[in-house]
Amino acid sequence: MFLGEAVRFSAQALRANPIRSLLTGLGMVIGTASVILVVTISLTSRDYILEQVEGIGSNIIFAYYVSAGPAVAIADADYIKMTDVEAIRQDLRSDIVAATGVMSNFDRVLIGGKEQDVKVIGTDQAYRSVRNIVISSGRFLDEGDMTLRTKVGLLTDRLAQRMFGSQSAALNQAIRLFGLQFTVIGTFHEKVETFGQSEVERDTILVPATVLRYFTPVERIDPLYVQVRSAQEVERVAARVQEIVAARHRAGASYRVETLTAILNAAKNISLILSFVLILVSAITLLISGIGIMNIMLVTVTERTREIGVRLAVGASATEILLQFLVEAMMVSLSGGILGILVGVAIPLSVQLFADIRIPISPVAIVVAFGVSCMVGLIFGILPANRAAHLSPTEALRYE
Repeated sequence: MFLGEAVRFSAQALRANPIRSLLTGLGMVIGTASVILVVTISLTSRDYILEQVEGIGSNIIFAYYVSAGPAVAIADADYIKMTDVEAIRQDLRSDIVAATGVMSNFDRVLIGGKEQDVKVIGTDQAYRSVRNIVISSGRFLDEGDMTLRTKVGLLTDRLAQRMFGSQSAALNQAIRLFGLQFTVIGTFHEKVETFGQSEVERDTILVPATVLRYFTPVERIDPLYVQVRSAQEVERVAARVQEIVAARHRAGASYRVETLTAILNAAKNISLILSFVLILVSAITLLISGIGIMNIMLVTVTERTREIGVRLAVGASATEILLQFLVEAMMVSLSGGILGILVGVAIPLSVQLFADIRIPISPVAIVVAFGVSCMVGLIFGILPANRAAHLSPTEALRYE
């Protein structure tokens, strides 16, 4: 029996019991689609997590003052200053995109007829790119605002909504901070919501650091941000930032320099573990599907015992019988696998049509799913096929 004949006989046998063949292959459809969907979900979730972390600031280093050392009194000079920010800009200008600093204070402003506390942040023009700040209306701080110490500010979108009804209505409005009149030049929000875990809170006003310096008892940059050009250079530049800051202050003062690398690595590890768990679940589904194919094929062998006996009696070899039933199992497995691949690819594509979401589909997952379908049919088809091939012709002919 040639392979073509085996395929033809197998197709006839499957058409003879279409419902049973369909239900047997359905398990493979679900299992194979699960493999593709699991990998797709894993890639999508990983990309989303990394995008959210990187959205806080790409290749970011942040530094802040910790302590003056044991048994040493804190001095104002221990705090990071704007001059430290400028020194880092000059020393690392070839390695970094930008460096900026944050000064923080609080004041009370009139919101809805009542005075309420708001956070006031002093910074400069580099803060926007370093922290991925999105301007909703108006403009951001510029170098002129810093040099001329212009009394201007930007409101968070939420604060603008509360004070003036909308972002656009807030533009050019006058607000009082620290007893002086400031002009609103823009509104903003963080590209990625940090829910108050960064220095930007829901009710925050950005003003030039050169202006806020006059309303803070001590000049203190906390934190200092540095945006590195290349992700591969983050650790080296972080070490250099540590050296520069420490060298510019008295011995014993402690400064911490951190990066997002640890958070990114943790996110990748979580994604990897999630992928492993989901793939394991899919593997169990495929295993159950394979057992179902084996079970049905064993039933098929029993039902067709007399047919097998006739073929053996007229000269069919055990190898030909083995090939026929193995091909039949492979056809069930492969047809279910191909349908499963189509379903696994169609679902993400259809989601992309109705939602503005980028869902990556891994070609490797498709190849692996197809390969697993072949293996399931081969492995779980061997036992029934081998049983059919080793039936005794005389016993098979007497089978009723």
